[in-house]
Amino acid sequence: MKLLTHNMLTSKCMKAVTVGYPLGINASDVRVSEVDFNPDFVAKIIPKIDWTALWNAAESIGQLEGLSQSVPENYENDQDFLKKAHHVLLEIDIINGELICPETGRKFPINNGIPNLLLNEDEV
Repeated sequence: MKLLTHNMLTSKCMKAVTVGYPLGINASDVRVSEVDFNPDFVAKIIPKIDWTALWNAAESIGQLEGLSQSVPENYENDQDFLKKAHHVLLEIDIINGELICPETGRKFPINNGIPNLLLNEDEV
């Protein structure tokens, strides 16, 4: 599971959960794999990202690698920033671990890079 995916996931559909975001991460297996750098894609996805949640997720798995805590002004033209954002968003894969609902503590497994957010009947 890439951190880009994590940034979009929530457990809001559970009973008694009002926000369910951002999900915590407990990673047992993290891999970094090279992905072709596309500065246009990264620049266009940045406004859709909850940057604080992304930064905290990267920190929680020990993968900050110089990522700034906030999006700089004129980021579209900052190649260094775009490369660091690309790395964190697209090159870091959580292979195994779990996502944790911030409100209930419910754990959702991540196996072979796939998060399983299926709920039991009594949780909906």
